[in-house]
Amino acid sequence: MTSTNIATPKSICILRLSAIGDVCHAVSSVQALQRAYPEATITWVIGKVEEKLIGDLPGVDFVVFDKSKGWKAYRELQHSMKGRHFDILLHMQLAFRANLAAFFIPADRKIGFAKERSKELHSLFVGEHIQDSRGFHVLDGFRDFVRAIGVEDELPSWRIPIPHEAKAWAANYLPKEPFVVISPAASKAERNWLTERYAAIADYCHQLGYTVLLTGGPSESEKTICRSIAQETKAVTINLAGKTNLKQLLLTLQQAQLVIAPDSGPAHMAVTQSTPVIGLYAHSNPKRTGPYLYQRFIADAYTRKASEELGCSSDMIPWGYRLKGSDLMQNISVQEVKELITRAIDFYGLEQPLNEQAN
Repeated sequence: MTSTNIATPKSICILRLSAIGDVCHAVSSVQALQRAYPEATITWVIGKVEEKLIGDLPGVDFVVFDKSKGWKAYRELQHSMKGRHFDILLHMQLAFRANLAAFFIPADRKIGFAKERSKELHSLFVGEHIQDSRGFHVLDGFRDFVRAIGVEDELPSWRIPIPHEAKAWAANYLPKEPFVVISPAASKAERNWLTERYAAIADYCHQLGYTVLLTGGPSESEKTICRSIAQETKAVTINLAGKTNLKQLLLTLQQAQLVIAPDSGPAHMAVTQSTPVIGLYAHSNPKRTGPYLYQRFIADAYTRKASEELGCSSDMIPWGYRLKGSDLMQNISVQEVKELITRAIDFYGLEQPLNEQAN
């Protein structure tokens, strides 16, 4: 649905390079643009890793920006932009590397975040700012961008293609019985929960009758976390850490009954597949970065601590405020997560194949 007060754009460029979770948020806004302006061409300047997840979105032309190349990445971007000119650039990232990338994208209108949220010289690279932010969540901020160019508010939705190759892989490697995914690793080690507590949750899920899958990326740290959980749990687990590409992981999350994860990309990938998520949060505000559709199922060790630290009520915590400390995740108990799992099973009517160990 579009506003009749704004001229219909013919070409739109999206600038959001990273990270996986934020790109997942942005997909819903990009696809809202496509529904509102079906004749407009849409180009997305995106990171190399992130393109592997969503680079096959129908109707979107992707330009890959590989930050590992340093200044060469900007030269390649400049070359890719030769002969192009956009009606609108939606500059949806505050990081300086993205701000500099915006300089090389020719557009009549360059629209950035609201001034009160701008940082890292963001305002120097845009000509307009979205006027206000109706929502606190990062995804709501992206919805503000498309609202600014005439796309009326609608509930977020996602359609991310899953190729035949991933489906063939799933048929061979994913269990046929209902399973729960534990994706234990965040991008920063301080955001990881304790391995022995993950193991206790794996035991609990097994007692409920679920097969437990451990997922993670190819880094040695992520594989080590998953190995440690597999060794400590009494449950038989399937350890897929380092064994899936992003499309295979997406399908794994889609087929899961439930996903348990800290503040990480897989938590938001699961949201795009309508799979309930138990989010584990202690450093960033779950109202801002938590699993968007599953806010009621978050183990929240952040809000009370942040309120105490700032001396304010929870609704007065500044946007983007982060807590620091290597032991904050210890404030999330096993019992709290067990209760959230039980509530999610009941609320969503999830399949629960109780086995003999639960009786």
